[in-house]
Amino acid sequence: MTVFALMGVSIRRVTRDRVSLFFIVVLPVLVILIVGASVRGFSTIRVGVVDTGSGPAGGQLTAMMAATPGIELHRYGTTADLEQAVRRSSVQAGLVLPDGMSAAVQGGSTVELGLVAESSNPTQQAAVTAVQSVVARYAGEVQAARFTAGTTSSGFVASLALAHRTAPDVADVRVLSRQAGTTLTTLPQGFSYSAPTMLVLFVFLNALAGSAVVIGNRKLGMYERMLAGPVRSGTIIAGEALGFVAVGLAQALLIVGVGSVLFGVSWGNPLAATLLVGVWALVGAGAGMLAGTLFASPEQATAVGPALGIAFGMLGGCMWPLAIVGPTMRAVGHVTPQAWAVDAWTRLLSQHGTLASIAPQLLALAGFGSVFLALATWRLHRRLS
Repeated sequence: MTVFALMGVSIRRVTRDRVSLFFIVVLPVLVILIVGASVRGFSTIRVGVVDTGSGPAGGQLTAMMAATPGIELHRYGTTADLEQAVRRSSVQAGLVLPDGMSAAVQGGSTVELGLVAESSNPTQQAAVTAVQSVVARYAGEVQAARFTAGTTSSGFVASLALAHRTAPDVADVRVLSRQAGTTLTTLPQGFSYSAPTMLVLFVFLNALAGSAVVIGNRKLGMYERMLAGPVRSGTIIAGEALGFVAVGLAQALLIVGVGSVLFGVSWGNPLAATLLVGVWALVGAGAGMLAGTLFASPEQATAVGPALGIAFGMLGGCMWPLAIVGPTMRAVGHVTPQAWAVDAWTRLLSQHGTLASIAPQLLALAGFGSVFLALATWRLHRRLS
């Protein structure tokens, strides 16, 4: 029996186990979707409007707001309905247009608009800022129309229409903000955060859970029966290791493909990302095989293994960035291989790194993988002997 034949046996065991397939294929995609959606913030602001008699001026303002990218307009009949919608977060901010707004605008009077939002809610305050920017643009057109109507024979309505038509031709004032002396130390928000961190988490976690196969083979005497034939212990160990690597690579490539196609994740430099995925599969394989020699029963492996993998993921920055914790916890986190893997993905995705940029992380991960595989080989060889 060759090494590749043993690897094929290991892979077939996994593909025939529906529970394993769920944890390898389905669960990572679901977690990527949930985590990515929860940390991406919001790209569309929902704004509610109440208009009971503002006239053409109110219609112009709401039309301008509806045409603004990133704002989704909802209309309500009463102020009470709007306030209830804001409380329930159906909309993130509300705008109340007063009666007689058109007459006040044309007459040069001050117009007071009502804004509905919670002062303690940062999301709603961000929505208020967006609404205020649209109101400021409309006020600028009104001011230009008043000036034109006062210096020419054109009426206010014609001047306002002219101001609205020419406003897009006016060059915008752009503010460029740069933060000097710092680099991004966390992954981008959204799916670019959840996809790489879940790849790191689940490849390692499923490798630990997969150690139950090695334990089951030991308990059933499968290895002894193989050794009774023309099979050496090194062949068995190599076959099991390649099986773990193949499953880890398959899961990692699935996550990369799903992240790219469904969620638009860019994985950075192709060569660096490929090597990082390969090295991480080796780390997972080493950890899984080592766990197979340490746990006493398959039940212990499936119960303790995932819990241990999640604990390592939490310490290593898979659930939250290590940049937000103190230096002591950051140092503790880097005792785990997960922290080094997340650091490498951060350099690739946030800092547009290359293979040279993540070389220290790759070397550290290769060290973890080598130690895990060496210990697993030593322990399993002793048992087979």
